[in-house]
Amino acid sequence: MASLASPGRAQALLGLLRIFAALLFLQHGTAKLFGFPHVAMFDGLKLVSLLGLAGAIEILGGLLLLLGLFTRLTAIVLAAEMVAAYVVGHAARGALPIHNGGELARLWRRLRAFRPRGSRPLRPGSIRS
Repeated sequence: MASLASPGRAQALLGLLRIFAALLFLQHGTAKLFGFPHVAMFDGLKLVSLLGLAGAIEILGGLLLLLGLFTRLTAIVLAAEMVAAYVVGHAARGALPIHNGGELARLWRRLRAFRPRGSRPLRPGSIRS
């Protein structure tokens, strides 16, 4: 029986984390650009704005993560976007993430550290017959 910390299981769990993160980035991007799911704060959002650019990065990055393509580069770009989101949108409201509402931006930035290394399960081409 494989242990909880076996390399194969760890790789599979990291693959699932990648998929769930991709779906959340897609959800935030589509809320900004397409209004689905509806978030009142994004009503009337222009594509040529900081939030519009963030939405485009989140949709493209989410799709790339979901497909397992260019995952390391995509993770770096998305992490940089989360740093910018924290600095621009949260840091001015207070020093600590709990006070300024920036917990999720900081969490997403740190998730880059958990990117899979070596073989990549749950990725096109990684399934062998």
